[in-house]
Amino acid sequence: MSELRCEWQIEAELGEGPLWVARENALYWVDIVRRNVHRFSVADGAKTTWSFSTQVTSLAEREQGGFAATVREGFAFIDFAGGSIEPIALPEADNPGNRFNDGKVDIVGRYWGGSMDDTEATESGSLYRLNADLSLQKMDDHYIIDNGPAFSIDNSIVYHTDSAKRVIYAFDQDENGNLSNRREFIRLEDEAEGSPDGMTVDEEDCIWLCHYGGARITRYSPEGEVLQVVSMPVPNITSCTFGGPELDTLYITTARKGIPAEELKKYPMAGSLFSLKPGVRGLPTPLFAG
Repeated sequence: MSELRCEWQIEAELGEGPLWVARENALYWVDIVRRNVHRFSVADGAKTTWSFSTQVTSLAEREQGGFAATVREGFAFIDFAGGSIEPIALPEADNPGNRFNDGKVDIVGRYWGGSMDDTEATESGSLYRLNADLSLQKMDDHYIIDNGPAFSIDNSIVYHTDSAKRVIYAFDQDENGNLSNRREFIRLEDEAEGSPDGMTVDEEDCIWLCHYGGARITRYSPEGEVLQVVSMPVPNITSCTFGGPELDTLYITTARKGIPAEELKKYPMAGSLFSLKPGVRGLPTPLFAG
């Protein structure tokens, strides 16, 4: 494993949703609270930031070019050149107390995204799937803080988290995309571990989990066994994804949200973008088919 690097020291309030875009050799990520999208160019280190009128909570690259996103109320197309957002499906438009949070595309090109209670108190969140024909399905519900959709290599298992409950669930998925057999995959019992947040799957079908409030990333086997723990220099680790030309670099987003002002002085890099080479590769970023 290589040493941890700070790629972009920035005070992101809620850095999230890292997306590797291979055809640009760049990493995109969001700051949900500040309504920003950031782009880090690996080739030359160039940094770009866009600001939007609504919260952008995750991103997906499209097969036909361009990007889709989850925004506060649902799914949309996002145009960085023009700075516009075009709604696709807004299932939470009538629930102003909710907002979308994490989202990711599976290997057959469907965009999964979940909603959450903005006060982080009630089970008003749901898990949705936006299909290639732009039809929307609700896949599960009763989440307080949804997070980290991830998929096994063969797409037969869907992982999804309720951070407030400190649980990662696993579902079986059949060839038609139906979910069944929801079960607890991992529960973080020790408060020192923080809460489960974003995650990604590597080439060995292992899960890399970010710990919000736990200052670490943990690699789990498909059976839920702890294989590796990476300590981080900031408390709130939000999400991670593999990128780089060889898919051997793990990019990691972090957040300042919830850290008291006095404590922030101890963590000057809170909110920054980090990277490391963990000794295993990731999988190519799936493209949204819609």
